[in-house]
Amino acid sequence: METQRPDFRAILRILVHHQVDFIVIGGVAAVLHGAPVTTFDLDIVHSRTDTNLDRLQEALTELGAYYRELQDRRLVPQRANLALAGHHLLLTRAGPLDLIGAVVAGRGFIELLPHTREIDLGEGMAVRILDLRTLIEIKEKLGRERDRAVLPILRRTLEEHSGGSG
Repeated sequence: METQRPDFRAILRILVHHQVDFIVIGGVAAVLHGAPVTTFDLDIVHSRTDTNLDRLQEALTELGAYYRELQDRRLVPQRANLALAGHHLLLTRAGPLDLIGAVVAGRGFIELLPHTREIDLGEGMAVRILDLRTLIEIKEKLGRERDRAVLPILRRTLEEHSGGSG
């Protein structure tokens, strides 16, 4: 089911088509800010309102999503589980999709929303991405080796942005 090369644009297109409220975080957000980094999955934080959970479930069904850890069982995410603050590491027809319930210090969709900006991806598709300054802050707090490795690139990208506003 997973493609050789992830097609994050296809995943985003389906999420937008279903009017899912979400914020792109992680490597794809960094790339959309212009950072020259590589990423292998699309990380999003989704709103957990009832309406949005219904929309997300429909989008995941269209994407053929199932849990990566249980590939042999093809266990699909259930709406009730999507309402929880946990992480859902999924595979879709278009590539890996990680639904992150909350990031550092329990910050979920509502808490992160003021730290986002909307970006136009063309073809009538706009998505919310985490601002670069907040992305850096989160990666600093996570402190994982892979996050530390990308921090100099993210900081340089932030400096290159007009006024360093991220």
